[in-house]
Amino acid sequence: MLRRLQIVDRFPHEVRDIEHVTIPVRDGIELAARLWLPADAGEHPAPAVLEYIPYRKRDGTRLRDEPMHRWFAGHGWAAVRVDLRGSGDSEGLLLDEYSPIEQDDASDVIAWIAAQPWCDGSVAMMGKSWGGFGALQVAALRPPALRAVIAVCASDDRYADDAHYMGGCLLNENMLWGSMLMALCAQPPAPELVGERWQSMWCERLAAVRPFPAIWLSHPLRDDYWRHGSVCEDFAAVEVPVFAISGWADGYSNAVLRLLAGLRGPRFGWIGPWGHAYPHEGRPGPAAGFLQRALAFLERHVRGRAEAWPASHALEVYLQDSTRPDPDLDHRDGRWVTEPDWPSPNVEPLRLELCGAAADRQLAATPRTADGGGGTVHWREPDLATGAAAGAWCAFGLEGEQPDDQRQDDERSLCFDTAPLAAPLPILGSPRVRLRIEVDAPAPLVSARPCEVFADGASTRVSFGLLDLSHRAGHDRALAMPVGEVVEIEFALNDAAHVFAAGSRVRLALSTDYWPMVWPSPRPVRLGVHTPGSTLELPQRREPDENVAIEPAPPPPEAAPRPPYSDLDPGGVVRRSFADPESGEQVHETTIDIEADGSASRTRLDDIGHETAHGIRETFRIRPGDPLSASAEVVHRTLAKSAEHAAWVELRTLLRADAAAFHFSATLTAGDGDAAVWEQRWQRSVPRPPLEPPHEPPREPKP
Repeated sequence: MLRRLQIVDRFPHEVRDIEHVTIPVRDGIELAARLWLPADAGEHPAPAVLEYIPYRKRDGTRLRDEPMHRWFAGHGWAAVRVDLRGSGDSEGLLLDEYSPIEQDDASDVIAWIAAQPWCDGSVAMMGKSWGGFGALQVAALRPPALRAVIAVCASDDRYADDAHYMGGCLLNENMLWGSMLMALCAQPPAPELVGERWQSMWCERLAAVRPFPAIWLSHPLRDDYWRHGSVCEDFAAVEVPVFAISGWADGYSNAVLRLLAGLRGPRFGWIGPWGHAYPHEGRPGPAAGFLQRALAFLERHVRGRAEAWPASHALEVYLQDSTRPDPDLDHRDGRWVTEPDWPSPNVEPLRLELCGAAADRQLAATPRTADGGGGTVHWREPDLATGAAAGAWCAFGLEGEQPDDQRQDDERSLCFDTAPLAAPLPILGSPRVRLRIEVDAPAPLVSARPCEVFADGASTRVSFGLLDLSHRAGHDRALAMPVGEVVEIEFALNDAAHVFAAGSRVRLALSTDYWPMVWPSPRPVRLGVHTPGSTLELPQRREPDENVAIEPAPPPPEAAPRPPYSDLDPGGVVRRSFADPESGEQVHETTIDIEADGSASRTRLDDIGHETAHGIRETFRIRPGDPLSASAEVVHRTLAKSAEHAAWVELRTLLRADAAAFHFSATLTAGDGDAAVWEQRWQRSVPRPPLEPPHEPPREPKP
């Protein structure tokens, strides 16, 4: 059943909205903030909840901020939304993600908030994505006034579980997100808030834009660059209560269970069916009452009201029913279940062994051989089209983002199937594969995807994982694969909560490419699997005892009203996949909020008289059989139009590679109305990481 967002406009407290204030930090820079305060906070100081992100409070997230932060203020909390330095209307420069100066600024902001007459001295941090990362990182610094953290769609591990690398494999999300951040850093402040110096601030920002995709490419291993800001390096540093939230369609759901297992203070996890969004706006549904849950958590762990958060469980997840593949799923059937702790006593491994011969490949709890094929190597010729049905690495709830029917990818992969299941098979947690494999290249990747296969052959991807095989001994080194030798590898796949239906088959699909989600190996790779000793392990969930109380479903989604706005050009999402008739390239193109004439769709924020637009086009190309033909091109067009100015930015980025290096190029142009004010170009080549000899003495694997 769909749960529509309920708009609430009457609250226990009247709300006072302060559009713009500045907060000084230790080096003299002033950060821009917007405040929503209970009207009586001057007489009765309130605890505060801080959201600290770079996405432009004035216009970028205005339609999202107002419904959340007004809701918190209406329930007696001071809500504070701050632009990071160098973003929005804040001074300074934004030079990278999660820098030490960003974290120091956050500590100063928390101290400033705690000292205000409208605050009772207690501060919590809340954020999604960058804001969730930052909240966890700041918690590890232990600023005295910080009392709790709500981290939504965030990660504790910047290398292994972020938008850059997965299993050591280069995600194309590195290019997409890096281009987005370049465009974000090129945006001007609002002239009506910062005054005449807005142009000098803008030019200073434009001159400081950095080629982020190339910078992140230059760190292909888990080094100190990635360890900084990864709270998994020292979970003990985080002592405040943590509420970790994500969705199964999000790119960051794995972090929730890791945080529950690693943190030692009060901690709670909540995972729904959603993509990269706050749960009250989550898609696919059912959306849920994030604001009510967040308030209850804060009331208990900041104000000390135990009755506000009576939950006795550590984890609540949406256990997803068997569902046929649909790239535009609006609602996911399933039910909410709870676990008393994580790891859970209700989850046990179910080991399925790969067995059979080329014509009869099987997954079985009890190994079988067929055609005398036990121990046979099953070779699979490479096919660079595998991955066309993968969907987005991180879905936001847009049209067509979710995985499509996997049959087209399965046909290009090496697959092992169970017999039809006699009973439903629920899983919760991380599947794992252990494979004895043979390859004919020194640095290939392997993709592993458990799927549910229906009687008519339709295939739904349940989880997936990747491993750069040169990282088999840990992500801090690149160790060449011994060509033509059998090597045993083991790696975890993405967490999942799924019920395989009775009558369905469980499939494990293996391939050495996954384009366009993952950059391909520099040469085609043939994969062979030795079945004895190769397994898929599923985290089978058993139902708790019948006398265990069933927790109620989350409350329905609600929020305060959005501020008034008008869609001047609505835009939309268009996805195309086709073969270029001239080059023979396979092309995957996504256009988001760009009109047919190439202009970006526009929104007018009626309460401030400001127009804003941001259009994106992403194009991936590859020629069959030629991984060195791969390219990724991204175009961003933005507009920030106020009463007297119309500031625009266009950014074009391109990534290619040869056998020795990656080659990144970009062009940034900017102007005000018809007058161009800036143009800059970048050309960067980043060598591929050197490979150590394949038979170096083994070391203890690192995560």
